[in-house]
Amino acid sequence: MAGSLLRVPQLELAVESAEGVRLAASVGAARVELCAALAETDGITPSIATVEQACQVDLPVHVLVRPRPGSFTYSAEELEVLERDVVAALEAGAAGVVVGMLTDDGGPDVAALLRVSEVARSHSPAAEVTFHRAFDAALAAGVDPGDALTRLNRAGVDRVLTSGGSPDCTAGLPMLARLVELGRNHAPSLQIMAGGGVRLELMSALVASGVNAVHTSARGLDPSTGTRARAADPSLAAGMAAALRKAA
Repeated sequence: MAGSLLRVPQLELAVESAEGVRLAASVGAARVELCAALAETDGITPSIATVEQACQVDLPVHVLVRPRPGSFTYSAEELEVLERDVVAALEAGAAGVVVGMLTDDGGPDVAALLRVSEVARSHSPAAEVTFHRAFDAALAAGVDPGDALTRLNRAGVDRVLTSGGSPDCTAGLPMLARLVELGRNHAPSLQIMAGGGVRLELMSALVASGVNAVHTSARGLDPSTGTRARAADPSLAAGMAAALRKAA
């Protein structure tokens, strides 16, 4: 896109509390993904009380609805729990939900996603549905990326969170750019949101890839353990937001 302005991707922060939502609002994030046990499980469904508190902040809250850690293939009973949690989250004030269900072939479960989309929008017509990084598990299982995007489009999904099928966005950059291209033909209304191992230095490359949004928890390293800190770093979050704007 030399010689033209690049679009500024939206910034989404993964948070666990109303405090996290306030931080996201302060750095100009477009929305948050609200979850629980992010460090321990990569995120599961937060409590309704947490959702209610988070939704009192003036920023769209998208609630992760994942009833348990582990695989993304669910039983009928688990899907019933998932659907009921979707309704509860929207009734608590959420602007959208984040889900991810796979079939036995490893690809996105269109039937389950259609059901969730219909349930969500019957309670809140403007509700947005994001498909989380179960998409990367689908790519890792060998599902054709164009077919995977087509399935999400058929199921009424608004955006997909992905690291391009790799452990992180650094390794997944080529696939992220390919997904943007494939999306134009297979899922023109679907937003591609990069997430997974997002670092400050990566913002320029993510903008250049053409993704619609960037998702991060903005957690730095805990110097005492060398692992990810439990909470977002306000300076890092602000730096990421500024880097996105600058790169575009």
